[in-house]
Amino acid sequence: MDRYESFLEFVRARQQALMRTAYLLTGDAPQAEDLLQTVLMRTAGHWKRLSGGNPEAYVRKALVNEHISWRRRRRAETLTAVPPEAELVPDPSDGSLRRLTLQRALMRLTPRQRAVLVLRFYEDRSVEESAHLLGCSAGTVKSQTSHALGRLRTLAPELANLLRDVDPEEAIR
Repeated sequence: MDRYESFLEFVRARQQALMRTAYLLTGDAPQAEDLLQTVLMRTAGHWKRLSGGNPEAYVRKALVNEHISWRRRRRAETLTAVPPEAELVPDPSDGSLRRLTLQRALMRLTPRQRAVLVLRFYEDRSVEESAHLLGCSAGTVKSQTSHALGRLRTLAPELANLLRDVDPEEAIR
């Protein structure tokens, strides 16, 4: 068997799931493709060592770390609150308005907060799994989740119903 055959099998089997995670981290399909490609190229070099363990966890952690690294390098760029393509008013009946609102709010969070929310609520990871993937403590994941949800409440109060589903404290308010 070719040295990279198992790597190719892994990529074929998990590419779509990993691409979704990359997209949620970046908010942009071409950037997500670049992010995933960068991480997979690096992973291929370490594949022999990784193939016996949990390569998907390694790749997901690498996606988060690489995304945060990219964001640090791009701080000099000027970000706008509303991308030009989002100025078009979507049809609210198909849920587009909520998705755009959520996407805009997520893009205004720090990369670490966005990563915590993606891992906890999109990928449905436990606090411990998220902590392991992010290389931090469970307490940090909990506090980052709380800060991120609080910031989402401030940035997009129209998403209050959505936040009540994931944040029990919000249901009390």
